[in-house]
Amino acid sequence: MKREFHDPTLGALFGLTNDIKSDLGHFSDTASTIKFLWNRNKESVVLKVDDFALRLEPNQLVTVTYLQHVSYEDAQLPLTAFLFNREFYCISDHDSEVSCNGILFFGTQDLPIITVPQEQRNRFALLYEVFVEEFSTPDKIQGSMLQMLLKRLIIMSTRLAKDQLVTKELNNDQIEIIRKFNFLVDLHYRTKRKVSDYAELLFKSPKTLSNLFSIYNQKTPQQIILDRLALEAKRLIHFTDKQNQEIAFELGFNDPAHFSRFFKKMTAMTPSEYRENLAIST
Repeated sequence: MKREFHDPTLGALFGLTNDIKSDLGHFSDTASTIKFLWNRNKESVVLKVDDFALRLEPNQLVTVTYLQHVSYEDAQLPLTAFLFNREFYCISDHDSEVSCNGILFFGTQDLPIITVPQEQRNRFALLYEVFVEEFSTPDKIQGSMLQMLLKRLIIMSTRLAKDQLVTKELNNDQIEIIRKFNFLVDLHYRTKRKVSDYAELLFKSPKTLSNLFSIYNQKTPQQIILDRLALEAKRLIHFTDKQNQEIAFELGFNDPAHFSRFFKKMTAMTPSEYRENLAIST
């Protein structure tokens, strides 16, 4: 089952499918979309995100953006997916409404895998059915209705993510700082490499950020910035035809040798060695 709302005037796209692997090529666009992937099966499903194997257990969701490379080749069971582009619903413009950036989307931490608890499964199942029902009513306000339902899905998922993925030792204001830091790093990692750059944007001291992240996880803010830069370098090597020098300049390195030293420090391999390893493993 594949359903799509498409407004060619705005370029807005929202899609729903209960088998993204089969339906991926049948939407107007998937390359520039954000996706909720939901395992509604009774068994786990394996997929790849940036070439890392990800196992989704039953009643788990994960969110991915157009920055990530997702492969469903290893998925043996159908995955339900909601997908939308920024023309349909721009989460940056609506961040004050849903507070999801840096937690569900465009964060620097591990992939946000959310488990739908037993007591909320009926709520999520009902919301899915309401989405399906809305697609059967193609009137002038269908797009607005689907936006409203999508916003509800984002809010419900964000609440679960905060409860399951963020330590209880942090209060809401502290979570907001971490969330915004993650989002800002995803926006500016090519040009801003120092913790003080982000502290200034957040009107906080570098020490405040370091203290918060020592509670949040084992990574320092500086490590998060460098990890994001290294991740993008690996993506560009793996999924594009760009040469090392091009990648170095794209990521803000003035000297390819500096980029090579950075990459080896982060991965224990030079960019060329990493590229050769990929060729051997494929």
